Formats: sequence, C-alpha cells, structure tokens
Amino acid sequence: MKNQHLLRALRFVTPYWRRLGLVLLLSLFSTALSLVLPLISKDFFDRALLGRDLPSLVRTSLLFAGVTIIGFFLNVVSGMRYTRVSADILFDMRLDVYRHLLQLSPRFYARTRLGDIMSRINNDIGEIQRVAAEAALAWVGNVLYLVGTVVMLAWLDMRLFLATVAVAPFGIWATQHYRSRLEGQVGTLRQTSADLGSFLIETIQAIRLVVMSNAQDREVARFRTRNNAFIDALMSMQYLSYVSGALPGLILSAGTGMVFIYGGYRVVHGEMTVGTFVAFIAYQTRFLPPMQALMGLWASLATAQVSLDRVAEILDAPIDVVEATDAVSPSTCEGRVEFNHVTLSFGRGRAALEQVSFLAEPGEVLAIVGPSGSGKSTIADLLLRLLDPDDGAVRIDGIDLRHLDLRTLRRHVALVEQDPCMLHASIAENIRYSRPDATDAEVRLAARQAALEPFIATLPQGYDTIVGERGSAMSAGERQRIATARAFLANPAVLILDEPTASLDPISERTVIDGYETVMHNRTTLVITHRHDVASRADRVLVLDGSKLVEQGAPAELALREGQYANLFQGQRAH
Repeated sequence: MKNQHLLRALRFVTPYWRRLGLVLLLSLFSTALSLVLPLISKDFFDRALLGRDLPSLVRTSLLFAGVTIIGFFLNVVSGMRYTRVSADILFDMRLDVYRHLLQLSPRFYARTRLGDIMSRINNDIGEIQRVAAEAALAWVGNVLYLVGTVVMLAWLDMRLFLATVAVAPFGIWATQHYRSRLEGQVGTLRQTSADLGSFLIETIQAIRLVVMSNAQDREVARFRTRNNAFIDALMSMQYLSYVSGALPGLILSAGTGMVFIYGGYRVVHGEMTVGTFVAFIAYQTRFLPPMQALMGLWASLATAQVSLDRVAEILDAPIDVVEATDAVSPSTCEGRVEFNHVTLSFGRGRAALEQVSFLAEPGEVLAIVGPSGSGKSTIADLLLRLLDPDDGAVRIDGIDLRHLDLRTLRRHVALVEQDPCMLHASIAENIRYSRPDATDAEVRLAARQAALEPFIATLPQGYDTIVGERGSAMSAGERQRIATARAFLANPAVLILDEPTASLDPISERTVIDGYETVMHNRTTLVITHRHDVASRADRVLVLDGSKLVEQGAPAELALREGQYANLFQGQRAH
C-alpha cells in the first residue's frame, strides 16, 4: 500500500522531469566543486606552505576562493529553482485533492469531520511540501557528496578510510530502528492535531449554543484535554526525532576519533604527509555531515510517508457520482422531471426513499410535504445528482441523469436550501455566484423577485454590504432571500425550493411565493415545505411518509380526502 502511495506521488513529479533534471545537473556541478576544495588544501600545505612556494600560495588561494564563490552561486540557483518546482508539484497534489473533494457526495461529508479534511489539505500536504522542498534536494546533494567523498577518502588512504566507515553500519542500524517508531508516532501526532482542529471548528461554529448553555468552562476543559493529548504526542515525536538524528551521528563520531589517533600516529612516524592528512581530515569531516544528514532525512521521510498515507485516504475515498464518458449535453431543457421506482439508502438500516415514482410536467408547481425524515430533501439531492439512487431512475426530459452531462444538469436545475450557504463576500457577489457574467441590472431584478430589494435599500453600502462568515451578518430570512435571488438569477428550467419560506414573516413569504411563481412561469418548480399556505398554492402535492410516497394530487382534492395530507396540516388550517 505504501509503495502505491509513493507511485501516486511520483505521478505528480514526472511532468516536471526536465526542470528537475536541470536542478540535478546544477547540484552535480556544485558537489564536484566542493569535492575539489580539500585537494586544493593538500597542495596549499604540501607545496605552498611547507615547500615555501609563493606563486603556488597565491594560485591555490585564488583557486580556493573562485571555487567557493562558484559553488555558492550554483547552490543558490539550484536551491531556488528546486523550491519553485517543488511548490508547483505540491500545488498539483493539493489541487488533485481539492478536485476530488468537489466530486465526493454528501455521504462522505456526513461521516468525515471538517477538521480532518482541513488537516490533510493544510498540514499533511504542507509537510509533504516541506520535506520535498528541504529534504529531497538535500538527499540528492548529500548522496552525490557522500559518494564523491568516499571515493576521495579511499584514494587518499585506504586504511584510514576503513577506520572511518567501520562504525557506519551501527549508525544505519540505529536510524532504521528509530525510524519505524517515529513513523507511528507521527501518525498519532497528525491525528491529535486533526482532533484539535475539528474541536475548534465545531465549537466556534456553535459559539451561540456554547454561550447560551453556559458551557464555556466545559468547552475550555475539553480544549485543554485535546491540547494536552497533542502536546504529549508532539513531545514523544520530538524525542524520537532527536534520538533518531543524534544517536547515529554520535556513533559515526567514534570513527573520527579513530582517524585522528591512527592518522596522527602515521604522520608522526613519517608514513603520511601533513598535507595528505589535512586533506583526509577535510574529506572526513565532509563524510560525517552527509551521513548524518541522510540519516536525519530518512527520519524526515517517515513524517512525509505518514502525510502521504493520510492524503491518500481522501484520494481513495470513492466517488459516488461519476459522469458517463458518453454523457449527453442537450442545449435546451423543458423541465419534465420523472422519478421511476427510486430507492436510496444511506446504510442506516431504513431506506431514505423507497420505490418512489412521480412525474412533474414542464411548468408544473409540485409541492413535496411530509414529516421530518421522510426523504423530502433527498429528492433534491437526487435531482441535482449529488447522489445516485440504489434502484430505479431519475430522469429529466426522458434522459436518465446518469447519462446527462453534470454541468448541463446543474445549469438547468437550481436549489435553494433551507439553510443556504453564504460566502464571506458582498450581497451582490453572493447573488451573482450562480452567474458570474450577470449584469448589475439582472442582479437587481433577481433581488427584487426574491423580495430582497427593500432590505438592501436600508443598508448604507447596499449591494456591496458584506454578509459575513457563513452569512453571520444577516438574519436567517435574509440569507434565504439572497439564496433565492441567486437561484432566480440562474434562470433554471427546474427550481427546487427546500423550505423556501421557513425563516420568513408572512408578508415576505407571500412576496417570495409571488416572485417564484412569476420567475418560474412555464418552468418546473418543486417546493419542499411544511407550510400549508405554500403547499396549497401548488398545482399538485406529493405526500411522503416513512420514505414512501403515500399520496399525491391537487391540494384541494387531498384536503377533502382527510388522509395524510389533511392530517399533516390540520393544525395550520385550523389556525
């Protein structure tokens, strides 16, 4: 499974292979120049200083400075270019996750916390980006540098080289031992971080409930408990990070002590020149940092692996609604809606809809009523193809929605939800979201049809008024009218109104109903409602109960039957 995740990550890298190849080439040149420096120091000691050769002193000094400057320049260029390409790669990954999230059905969001999703998009992909930007190039550079250093050490003196690498297997073992433990701890840290984020999102969104319930102290205590769990996981991970990075380096340092003692002994007895010993020490000091860096990077890759696994959980979430490869895209839509023996279950035991069949003719106003939980809003989700039925078919103009282009479908069908979504933007921008190219006059007309214009006239900034996060600066009724104007502006062939007047006063309710009747003249309208006044103005009513369609007919006709419809609205009619 992990190999599959790595192969998936590689899919994001391959489009950038040319840019990465250039970075690798620059890194190779930089590494080669760095490996030349100790050889220059050998000539500096043996020929220039001990040989008292002034021209050689000047030449080696200038050469040393030139190589250092060029190497620095190559490092800067390769590092900057790699940072940019890694950012592009990780944006592609984040974009892929975002696009996948846009395709997932309400089922996924019903079972997945928003904090978990945000943690994966921000923290986990951010961690992958950090490792990719900092570690991957360093890994390549250190491998090249280590290989070159090993070659030079072996070439200068084989016996000292063997003393240097004798302890390396012990350092590698220590790294591998702690890496597996670190990977598990990183997973725990990521989850506790997501738990903390989910808690904050949930309680801030429910801030009114928290205050009204005098639950501030209780929520603070829950916050502290989750934060303590996060800190415990953080400290455990940090401890393992230090040990996995420092212990192998400590083991490798033992080889340095052996080189100093043995190499110094050979210089004293004339078996090695001072310049060779200095050059060997210079290379040997360059041997330890890349070895330690590679071991530390190995530990860093453990955190990236955990993040890859967590991101893969989103990318592997099944897409319930998939557009057919041969999907049709008709240019017009009459608005004939048909449900044919539709059954849908959310896996909670009882079906949300069971064998529901009805036909709404173009231009018909169809009210859908019934007790809470009877499946009314599920009809809206199916008609917009946010979900597909388990059995049966939903059709528009005789075309099964599963064979219809999704963009075409959602251009011809609009929904006003009971709790509509508001963007943190102006009223005009929220209305125009359904049609970004709409003119100001069209936006104002839609607002007027939704009985919103008198309210906007009272605002100092008018249509430029910001509605606040999730529409918090507006009342529930104002949010609903903005959403209604948004739907009117879309000019759909089929309009679904889910409790369109639930938050409105009687005067606004009548105005909004008049507005949608005007806007949807000769267009199909489905009104999901608990209001008798709204249902009674429909051409026909569907009555759902226990996920089944139990009655349908004209409102006046159903009222005379004294069945489910009459019982449902008995109190409202009496009032």
